Amino acid sequence: MPRRRPPWSRRGVWERKGDGREQPWWERGRVPALVAVANACLLVFHSAVPNEVGRSGSFLETFLPWLGLTVPVLLCLALMRRSVVALTALLLPVVAWIGLFGERLLPGPSPAHAHAHDVTVLQHNVSDENPDPAGTARALARSRAGLIALEELTPSAVPAFSAVLGRDYPHHAVVGTVGLWSRHPLSDVRPVDIRPEGIVGNWNRGLRATARMPGAEVAVYVAHLPSVRLGVTSGFSSARRDESAVLLGAALSAERLDRVILMGDLNSTSDDRGLDPIASRLSVPDAGFAFSWPAAFPLARIDQIMTRSATVTDLRSLPRTGSDHLPVAARVVF
Repeated sequence: MPRRRPPWSRRGVWERKGDGREQPWWERGRVPALVAVANACLLVFHSAVPNEVGRSGSFLETFLPWLGLTVPVLLCLALMRRSVVALTALLLPVVAWIGLFGERLLPGPSPAHAHAHDVTVLQHNVSDENPDPAGTARALARSRAGLIALEELTPSAVPAFSAVLGRDYPHHAVVGTVGLWSRHPLSDVRPVDIRPEGIVGNWNRGLRATARMPGAEVAVYVAHLPSVRLGVTSGFSSARRDESAVLLGAALSAERLDRVILMGDLNSTSDDRGLDPIASRLSVPDAGFAFSWPAAFPLARIDQIMTRSATVTDLRSLPRTGSDHLPVAARVVF
């Protein structure tokens, strides 16, 4: 005999399957519901994903905010299946994503309070293949930042940056391929050794300087950590980047000045556990996403501005220059 629909059921609660049987509402949309639960677990417990195989944990954390894109897809599937279960499960990744990244969606300071900061800083990997370093320098100068940190400076490009930035930034220092231009006097400039084991040749990608600002001295670090590689067999290769992060973290830990600003291309996002040796010693801003790489379609902010005994009140990416990175600017309050 055909199965009768219970008298208490309402239209749409039961649905006929392909074989003629009726499927109750609690069985519909189980796949989207399971995907939603798995998504929420990845967001909340991303640190539990192991890093031993292909640095899969670091890879996930680099692009962690993009897990939110699964929500509208799952929502459409849940509505198509008229699944109460899937719609309910979808609340889990929504709540998890908002808990992790919701603060970054909040608007920045109002114009009335935008002036309430001690210094504006700017970080930019200018690219060693930049076809127009002078044009890039002019674009950066228009930011009117107090400090400008640059990476991938080539010997041939340094004169162009110095010629343009020198008008408003009389103080500057260059160590290897990283440089700092400042409106404030600089002293105690020295290299920071962040060279991983096995790298030979002329490899200097870290500097430290003291900026004498009104009322205080600030230790300013500029760093460019090694790049990561993504391969079919090797996975997410970040061993050298992680080793360099440990060396930079040790230098920050030994810093005697209380106020610190770090700017640099750290080749990962602040959510990546590979940067924990650095992030654990500094304050990481939650003032916006400010994706900076790749410039053509930014997917992640691998250009970082972090502080100690200071707060970043605004963080934003600036228009594209001749680099494959976008500049990143921030307001800092000590």
